[in-house]
Amino acid sequence: MNKNKIYQYTGYALFLLSFAACKPIEIQQRIENRNVPEKYGNADRDSSNTGKIKWQAYFSDPNLLALIDQALQNNQELHIVLQEIEISKNEISAKKGEYLPAVGVKVGAGVDKVSRYTNIGAMEATTEIEPGKEMPDPLFDFGIGIQAKWETDIWGKLHNATKAQLQRYLASVEGKNFMVTNLISEIADSYYELLALDNELMVINQNIKIQNDALDVVKDLKKFARSNKLAVKRFQAQILKTQGMQYDIKQQITETENKINYLVGRFPQPVPRNKDAFDQLVPQTVHTGIPSDLLENRPDIKQAEYDLAASKLDIKSAKARFYPSLDIAAGIGFQAFNPTYLVKPESFLSSLVGELTAPLINKKAIKAAYYNANARQVQAVYHYEQTILGAYIEVANQLSKIKNLESSVDIKTKEVDALNESIGISNDLFKYARADYMEVLLTQRDALESKFELVEKKVNQLKASVAIYRALGGGWSH
Repeated sequence: MNKNKIYQYTGYALFLLSFAACKPIEIQQRIENRNVPEKYGNADRDSSNTGKIKWQAYFSDPNLLALIDQALQNNQELHIVLQEIEISKNEISAKKGEYLPAVGVKVGAGVDKVSRYTNIGAMEATTEIEPGKEMPDPLFDFGIGIQAKWETDIWGKLHNATKAQLQRYLASVEGKNFMVTNLISEIADSYYELLALDNELMVINQNIKIQNDALDVVKDLKKFARSNKLAVKRFQAQILKTQGMQYDIKQQITETENKINYLVGRFPQPVPRNKDAFDQLVPQTVHTGIPSDLLENRPDIKQAEYDLAASKLDIKSAKARFYPSLDIAAGIGFQAFNPTYLVKPESFLSSLVGELTAPLINKKAIKAAYYNANARQVQAVYHYEQTILGAYIEVANQLSKIKNLESSVDIKTKEVDALNESIGISNDLFKYARADYMEVLLTQRDALESKFELVEKKVNQLKASVAIYRALGGGWSH
């Protein structure tokens, strides 16, 4: 067997060995479960979906609509997220640049002084550029040209990395949409809470008037010896206690207004609102659609889906690192030891180089990156499934809450009506000595507490209508 054959077979063997060594470890990927129940618990199937309604149509209070609109324009955190989206978008361009040929212009100059007693020095000393014209010493070197380098991306490593970055960009957009839904719901919650506090302040003022009327009765009875000083003092103490509650509520109003101002992106100022509108507010009617709608309506689910798609592409990119990569480099230009020679055809040079590189041994880093990509894909699957499950449970909880609050508000309203009547009854009985002053005080206290509880339940009703809207994926522009 001649030497050429030996070299040829040796080359084949080394190529096959390197290719076998490049074979990646196959890992079974986890497939996501997209199945959801056909309906929410015992609720009936509903074809229409409130989550698809724009927020401008879902909310009716003009003051609330103005606050939301201003927040979407000025909220600083939202603007921070928008800049993160811009950064993610620029990353796509950066990834695309990695698999496109890199072309650049090169201009250089240098000087070289070699020893006479070296092979290069000896050759230059006996070499003539032209008859009778020796090589210059020292030897200058001038050059100008164009160079290009390209990784051919045979296995799609760079293309898949770019696609993964695109999926992450889309995920960041959905993350912004999810933040918008949360921002809108947070403003609406705070706005309804502010109206509730206004209503509580009105209730306190009404109760103070009732208590003052009762105090006047006690004072009159004391004049005719039908009551005593202790009763007068107890009624006065009750009035002072109720008056003290005003300042706690006023502080809560200030803090709630400033919370809204913060969300809107402005310095503290009064929040425009109709303070008498709370009793007329009615929770919006909600249509849930079917649970599978959540996969399209909820921005957090879509964000998790894009992250999952990116993780799958990351596995392909990591897998491609096991295979050989082909790099091509080329260049053209002019080079000479004298600038005046650069225009001569003899100064023209060109190069074309192709390199095939394959990992052979010590592939721990490549294996670790591949294992990590697979682990992140499994994480992304669990996160996606967890997000779907959380969204479904959130809707189911809010549906139950809306139903229970409706019954609770109805009962509490009847309780408040009964206690309001009992105040007048207790006052009349006290006038005619058929009830003592403690019964009057307790009745007034119970009536005040029940009114506060009714306000609390009503505002929770309004907040539940906001929560179900957000849970269904409402708020961002479809």
